[in-house]
Amino acid sequence: MRRSVAITGVGAVTPLGVGARTLHERWSAGRSGIEDGLGRCDEFEPRDHLSVKEVRRSDRFTQLALAAAGEAIEDAGMSDGVPGDADRSACVIGTGIGGITTIEEQHTIMEERGPEKVSPLGIPILMANAASGVVSMKYGLRGQSFGTVSACSAGAHAIGVAARLIAYGDADRAVAGGTESTLTPLTIAGFTKMEALSKTGVSRPFDARRDGFVLGEGAGVLVLEEESGARERGARILGVLKGYASTSDAYHLTAPEPEGRGARRAIELALEDAGASPEDVAYVNAHGTSTPLNDRAETEAVKAALGARAASVPMSSTKSAIGHLLGAAGAVEAVATLLALRDRIAPPTLNYGEPDEGLDLDYVPGKARPLEAGDGPVLGISNSFGFGGHNVVLCIEAP
Repeated sequence: MRRSVAITGVGAVTPLGVGARTLHERWSAGRSGIEDGLGRCDEFEPRDHLSVKEVRRSDRFTQLALAAAGEAIEDAGMSDGVPGDADRSACVIGTGIGGITTIEEQHTIMEERGPEKVSPLGIPILMANAASGVVSMKYGLRGQSFGTVSACSAGAHAIGVAARLIAYGDADRAVAGGTESTLTPLTIAGFTKMEALSKTGVSRPFDARRDGFVLGEGAGVLVLEEESGARERGARILGVLKGYASTSDAYHLTAPEPEGRGARRAIELALEDAGASPEDVAYVNAHGTSTPLNDRAETEAVKAALGARAASVPMSSTKSAIGHLLGAAGAVEAVATLLALRDRIAPPTLNYGEPDEGLDLDYVPGKARPLEAGDGPVLGISNSFGFGGHNVVLCIEAP
């Protein structure tokens, strides 16, 4: 029998500040964390959250994951230790690129000072699975532990896979999410040569003036638990992960399938997995990258999947406020979706002012507004679509 998966803790570090509630409150208030064309986590000082040893032995992407995981675990009431069998406690942390800061630093050292000066810790620090390994070691999570690497879908993949571990009995709880820190010369140069980054340095998803995404950094982590066990230990249930689905465009390494077929199917399958219909959806957290191709393909996908319901469902992009966090995006946006549903609010898509032909959904321009969802549980979906044609959709229900 499939088991219900509860969300009992959330944590985040983003360009809007440190903390999941900080992300939610500042985005809902219309604040932007983007400055000079980048979404930096300027309020995050690693030594305020981690030991000196942890800082020295980890890349920034792992540091961000440790801070977000620490908040989520405390939020779940697990500060004194993860309850239950540690062998049934999983850890899945996604990333798009991993420790590229370390790669660039160590390559420079080798070029300038010779290979004998390269750090013996360089390889373990830069590994894409370092975040999941370090988080699992810190909190004694001895169940399945691994990373997911699927570009901009990695954080959402991590949450979905972790939920499946719990739903089908391979784990009783999991720490899951995504993390990324790629504000490096090589990354910026590479995305610039691809003409993927906004030349204006403004993230304006779905707007006719959009000209590319704004690169950001950050991490988002959720604590997931088998619901009956969570209730038995007296945990506060923030929400339930009702559905998860993943598909592939099988079309192009960087461009989405123009009509959004794979994305549409992921939305349909996630709703089916949740036992829900388009009429049940009260809010959509868009992938919404501010790129010409993605925003159009996503709009087409939502229209096709939700049908007549699409026009009346508010859909906003977190990336308008924090930029694109690559492998962390799906996890941070899952946190943002959950808190928006709990507060019955649709946060705004910032910088939206000029409609584009065919992009005619309710993108919540300008400022947040209340969700018209009644007094019962409210369902939202969070979309994540990544380079490589990866499509992931999470269905989240808040009480």
